[in-house]
Amino acid sequence: MVTQKGITNKLYGVLVVITILLVAIIARLVNIQFTNGEKYRNLSQQLTVRNDTIYANRGNVFAADGSLLATSMSQYEIRMDVYTVKGDVFEKNVRGLSKELSKMLGKSTSYWETKIRTARKKKNRYLFIARRLGYNDYLKIKSFPIFNLGVYKGGFIAEQTTVRAHPLGKVAERTIGYDDYRGAPGIEGAYKNYLKGEFGWRKKQKIAQGQWKPINDNNEREPIDGKDVITTIDINIQDIAHHSLLRQLEHYNADHGCVVVMETNTGEIKAISNLGRTSDGKYFEKRNYAVWESHEPGSAFKLMSFVVALDTKVIDTSTIVDTGNGRYRMYGRYINDSHRGGYGKISAARALEVSSNIGFAKIIEENFGEQPEVFIDKLKDMHLDQQIGLPIKGEGKPTIPSPGDKLWSKNALPSIAYGYNVGLTPLQTLTFYNAIANNGEMVKPRFIKEIKSRNSSIEVFEKEVIDTKICSKETALKVQEVLKNVVVRGTGRKLYAENFSMAGKTGTARVDYANYQEWLKDKKYISSFTGYFPAENPKYSCIVVIHKPDLDKGFYGADVSGPVFKDIAQKIYTSNHIINKIKNTTLTINSVEDTFNSYLTVANKEFNSIPNVKGMALMDAVPFLENLGLNVSYEGKGKVLNQSIPSGNKIEKGSTIKLTLG
Repeated sequence: MVTQKGITNKLYGVLVVITILLVAIIARLVNIQFTNGEKYRNLSQQLTVRNDTIYANRGNVFAADGSLLATSMSQYEIRMDVYTVKGDVFEKNVRGLSKELSKMLGKSTSYWETKIRTARKKKNRYLFIARRLGYNDYLKIKSFPIFNLGVYKGGFIAEQTTVRAHPLGKVAERTIGYDDYRGAPGIEGAYKNYLKGEFGWRKKQKIAQGQWKPINDNNEREPIDGKDVITTIDINIQDIAHHSLLRQLEHYNADHGCVVVMETNTGEIKAISNLGRTSDGKYFEKRNYAVWESHEPGSAFKLMSFVVALDTKVIDTSTIVDTGNGRYRMYGRYINDSHRGGYGKISAARALEVSSNIGFAKIIEENFGEQPEVFIDKLKDMHLDQQIGLPIKGEGKPTIPSPGDKLWSKNALPSIAYGYNVGLTPLQTLTFYNAIANNGEMVKPRFIKEIKSRNSSIEVFEKEVIDTKICSKETALKVQEVLKNVVVRGTGRKLYAENFSMAGKTGTARVDYANYQEWLKDKKYISSFTGYFPAENPKYSCIVVIHKPDLDKGFYGADVSGPVFKDIAQKIYTSNHIINKIKNTTLTINSVEDTFNSYLTVANKEFNSIPNVKGMALMDAVPFLENLGLNVSYEGKGKVLNQSIPSGNKIEKGSTIKLTLG
């Protein structure tokens, strides 16, 4: 039988247990609230609140004349927290919002109203509205009913992203490059520290599984846009170089090719085009061959051998060398000249003019065979074993072997003399030729003029001299005369024009010939022409390299690459070179002179009426029309499809013509 005392004792026991539990709970709460409060508050915030990075707009990349080559554009994805909007506000404005969305985004008003009402019933806090809106559309949609109340009252959610755009299309695409999220090639990668700016951030709160919305209307830290890069690229010269190279690649069905135009005195790159063939036979900027691809230059390297021999005074331009009947055996191997029957006894200068392999093998072997290191060291003194040191990633490494190297043999020296067993990139080859045009001063190729921020100059890039004198001025002047004669009476004589002087050297090199017997079944060549113009007081130097042209159509440098060089040189020095596309729509590669004369007629024509610019690239059409005194506006991208003032109408100075592109 339970007594009252026993019951009381049990109640006291229960009370003690409850008291202990309560004390423990209070202690735990105190511990959580005060001792570890900060820890748990931070943990909670980490789970429900986060800082989102806001990427800064990258700086713009401009051509030398201010034309925009690459820019950042903001795009917005719009969503709606339907559940956060008050009922009376929602009912009063949902129809108006739906009408505005219908006008802007398409689909009916009823579609949008049904979609938004359904989302509200489902308590959807992240309803998708639109994506990839530009800044103007973002401002417009932000002003719509309900949305104009902001994040909390209107449920308006805008997610900003930044995309890179190239307003002029694929002009020098590999050299301009892409942003640093794609591997940082080209100028975009080399100058990313200037271009990228400083990121901002914005607080967001978790509203559902995987869904976050901004806490405030404003960013916690605003991003700072990147600085602008002003390049040395001249878009008119670039367009000439690009299309001239493209036409020749297509005509010869070549694998790939490149062209570079450089200002002789400063080293500024005015144009660079790199085109590779796709499986369907089209060409695009596949790789930066001019910067990256190191290959055997073949006959183009004879200039380097000639300079060494002249500067060390082992020969003069008049030194006689016997090239025989065009076939000569040296150390168990035959060396051949392209001219059937050979050239016989000729001067060293003439050996360069006609590009005699035998002549150069003999000159170098007879004068440096006992001490090949003297020849090799002189090549290295002229920086031919060194990379230029470009800021752009991926520059190929030059190859100049030395006596004692694993692959050195008795045949190495005579082979090097005419451009084999060595490797140079097109830009490295051009840098040397440019030094000769510059009376021996070697300047570093340069892609950038200036860094700017909000029209204020941050840094100016000046001319950079690699070597003030790679050879004596006397040697340089002698070589200049011979290079001029290469075009007048040598292997480049097909390029000669009485009204315009050029100097340079053809280059033809075997490629993929490791298995010589297999190569004989399927011969492949690299064709090149490197030089400068005008021959007196050079303004520009240029290299054209074309890989694996169709042998049935030709493979010698003078035939394949030379016409591209001439086309570029003459059009640059024709006052209205940008209009060549009006008449030159058909390739007339077999007669470069006829092509140029026809072009010159068009270029010098005085227009009294509006010309037809349909089919022209924008960069051609705009300056052409502006030169006629017209103001030009345009819309779209690509080539000109329509013009607002028909061709044949009388030109009224100051009037505006609108071009539609597509």
